[in-house]
Amino acid sequence: MLGEEKREEYAIVVDFLLTGKSFSGRSEPVAQLIGEEWFTLLEAVPKPGIRLAPTERVYIGKAERDKIALIKTRITYNELTEHGRSELPAVITKIVKDREKHFVDVFNNAGPLNIREHSLELLPGIGKKHMDAILKARNEKKFESFKDITERVTLMQDPAKLITDRVIEELQGTGRFYMFTKPYVKREDRYGRY
Repeated sequence: MLGEEKREEYAIVVDFLLTGKSFSGRSEPVAQLIGEEWFTLLEAVPKPGIRLAPTERVYIGKAERDKIALIKTRITYNELTEHGRSELPAVITKIVKDREKHFVDVFNNAGPLNIREHSLELLPGIGKKHMDAILKARNEKKFESFKDITERVTLMQDPAKLITDRVIEELQGTGRFYMFTKPYVKREDRYGRY
């Protein structure tokens, strides 16, 4: 449907607080999640009696959910718990590796941002020389896997790690461009109110 916002279907638990946040007035379990599609950070309330574990995959789509009662809100990177932040790199890397074909296609299809910058340069550790090597290799033959990228591009770091690092940078909200996430602007910030 045109204009309908796409939502996450599945998410991975990065932290589970059985009695909720310590500063909250209500004592209810809270799960902090990251979506598998756009790496959306969310807080959710599990169904009664459900205990969730970090790295557990849960359904959060519109159909009947088995473990999640409701999605409370979208959160920022800074609203994650310390434990949630420490789990994040491993969880994102797992998502990236599970969706390897999708992210290999990023290397195969990425284009320029403007006349001076290429979107591949947004990945940490990729400068002009690496970008030129990637473009040359993909013009000869499209990449088939992360392993293929590292074998064909000289001194290439682990592509999954580069993507993970970029996703975390985007979640922190420090960049101008977003390759993998949707920028999050809190409602009150959209209108200049605090």
